[in-house]
Amino acid sequence: MVDSNQTTKTISLEKYGIKNAKAKYQLSSQELHNETIQKGQGKEASSGALAVNTGEFTGRSPKDRFIVKDDITRDKVWWGNINIPFPTKMFDDLYDKVTDYLSEKEIYVRDSYACADDNYRLNIRVINEYPWSNMFAHNMFLRPAEEELEGFDPEWLVVNAPGFMADPEVDGTRKHNFAILNFAKKIALIGGTGYTGEIKKGIFSALNFILPVDKNTLPMHCSANVGEDGETAIFFGLSGTGKTTLSADPNRKLIGDDEHGWTAEDTIFNFEGGCYAKVINLSEENEPDIYNAIKPGAILENVIMDENGEVDFADTSITQNTRVSYPIYHINNIQQPSIGKNPKNIFFLTADAFGVLPPISKLTPGQAAYHFISGYTAKVAGTEAGIDEPVPSFSACFGAPFMPLHPTKYAEMLSAKMKASGVNVWLINTGWTGGPHGIGSRMKLKYTRAMITAALNGELEDANYEQHPIFGLNVPQSVPNVPSEVLNPKETWKNKKAYDIQAKELASSFKDNFKKFEEYANDEIMSGAPLEG
Repeated sequence: MVDSNQTTKTISLEKYGIKNAKAKYQLSSQELHNETIQKGQGKEASSGALAVNTGEFTGRSPKDRFIVKDDITRDKVWWGNINIPFPTKMFDDLYDKVTDYLSEKEIYVRDSYACADDNYRLNIRVINEYPWSNMFAHNMFLRPAEEELEGFDPEWLVVNAPGFMADPEVDGTRKHNFAILNFAKKIALIGGTGYTGEIKKGIFSALNFILPVDKNTLPMHCSANVGEDGETAIFFGLSGTGKTTLSADPNRKLIGDDEHGWTAEDTIFNFEGGCYAKVINLSEENEPDIYNAIKPGAILENVIMDENGEVDFADTSITQNTRVSYPIYHINNIQQPSIGKNPKNIFFLTADAFGVLPPISKLTPGQAAYHFISGYTAKVAGTEAGIDEPVPSFSACFGAPFMPLHPTKYAEMLSAKMKASGVNVWLINTGWTGGPHGIGSRMKLKYTRAMITAALNGELEDANYEQHPIFGLNVPQSVPNVPSEVLNPKETWKNKKAYDIQAKELASSFKDNFKKFEEYANDEIMSGAPLEG
């Protein structure tokens, strides 16, 4: 427990409109762990990690994410059902309500920063209603040294009040929960939801606007690692495709698992100071780095534990989106600082639940841009209410909910960087083989790892490639330590005619989805579309 002789630092928040609050400043991870348990807001797992339940929301709520529409954002943001405009006056009124709600309370304040490259550093002050939310901020943002806290000057403010419920009719929100970015005031305002991911994604979304517009730097929803040869690999992918798992490679140093920038100088830097991994069906055998990172200082979200604190990682009775956050130093093999250079391989990860995409294929520049803008994966039965069979899911740039600019802006930046650096781009299907979800089986992790290793080692440079007849992808016909029949998805299906039908249906879904981008796409990008469908 907390040393009774230890003095808790406090800080005044009057300038933010929060009055007479007991604002506990820069508490340690252990102190926040203890306070959470003392308040009855969490329990300790047998591993020593803190386990919390985030309440009503166990994931982000994209329809309740807003951006204040003002002179800074009006002509730059890609407005629509992803970037929903919010009036300045309504933001100001709602902000005043939230700060009034936090006044007089015991709350938690943390100074931290984003972007491991000092040239892009963004200082952040986070104000949390709950201690475990503040512990999450400690885990996920970069941690200033003690001497850096003297005179710390925050550029952005995150105000996080899960217990505050908005009134949609008065406050202009859709429901009682909200996450709003205000670029003029540099505030991320979050209320009505305890899901911690909203905190980190708020700053990620802000950087996805700031870096391309002001810094000529490409922000990416990706993980990254670096080999002994100094060559960096980048892994794009939506939740559940293996981004965190595949970047945690014992033979390579982890730069970061979710958010990075790619500078004009060909430097890759991590935005964060921690990892936020899905733990559904987690095992020490398959994912030892993540499994062993669950120890004191880590936060488990929405998992089921027995009376002894043992976690059942297969139990999804609360949510499929069970998570753990931990500081990056819980992983043994990390790059310090979290910066890499010389990017040579990019992997687009997709979990194709239809079982028709090849497990590995090499992309042309046009295909790379097309698949980047498409951002395909698939939802399977059980992940969302009403889903009984696989459903195609497209998220532009593998992160549409966090991208304020038009997707083609990011795609053009990526294409230019790929060509300038001579990087290889690979499409990796971590999904199903031998048939769709329910008939086939999930691609073995050891095979996916072997394919990625072969690509990283240059063992596929001279491989024999064949073009996929429907998707036009170039598929290697042999990969070390992978059975050749696995590489050609049609050969894994018993019913070859059914495969063709399913593949053409998915190809058609790609083309239908891309119609909204066609007017912005050049001929090279359009050449990356499926051949049929």
